[in-house]
Amino acid sequence: MSEPSSFADHFSGHADQYAAARPTYPEELFKFLAKISPRHDLAWDCATGSGQAAQGLASYFDKVIATDASEEQIRNAASKADNVHYRTAAAEQSGIEENSINLVTVAQALHWFDFDGFYREVRRVAAPSGVLAVWCYGLTTVSAQVDAIVHDFYRGAIHEFWPPEREHVESKYESIPFPFDECDTPRFSMKQRWTVKALTDYLRTWSAVKRYQAQTGIDPVSAIEAPLRDAWGGAALEVGWPLTLKVGRIQ
Repeated sequence: MSEPSSFADHFSGHADQYAAARPTYPEELFKFLAKISPRHDLAWDCATGSGQAAQGLASYFDKVIATDASEEQIRNAASKADNVHYRTAAAEQSGIEENSINLVTVAQALHWFDFDGFYREVRRVAAPSGVLAVWCYGLTTVSAQVDAIVHDFYRGAIHEFWPPEREHVESKYESIPFPFDECDTPRFSMKQRWTVKALTDYLRTWSAVKRYQAQTGIDPVSAIEAPLRDAWGGAALEVGWPLTLKVGRIQ
């Protein structure tokens, strides 16, 4: 399926790096989503990226359709579970059968969408009592010293290079319309044991970093690597990302 003209592709150029460096979502999140889903026949992970959420859903659903508008992202997506079926498709034009999906998920991607077009597609594909779950995450939490360096980096040299849609993540999706019967949700967070190199690899996947580098020819992360190493120490540390989760009944 062809990509819509509005598709803003911030990640295809480094899809392999994105797949390797992004954190994974907690198992408890997928258990919760399975619990509130009316059935477990079919889930759709929209804008799957490298497939982290799709692989998490695979243990709880008979089949998972994982779509992304970027062919490069699909090419680099994880392929561990046999019941995850990847395809290239726009969020607003999935090609999925009507009234077939029990759960729709969007992980760290709703802010890039044409909201009205996507919500029309969600209503079209949703089975009775289907559920839409969307989530995002902001900056890491490691330690006071590390966090200060990362926050200064985020607000400093690269800040003007963030696409305007980043504001939706900063608002914890409160700035995005969500025209569904919203459900109460538990609090979830991602946690990883990372080295400082894993963190800098992750920072290099940020869309603002890629835009800065494309326009200036300079890798901005290199300027903070030494201070991060000093603040980090030699051991692996726990890195956290609080998740913002919004869940609604579609019909």
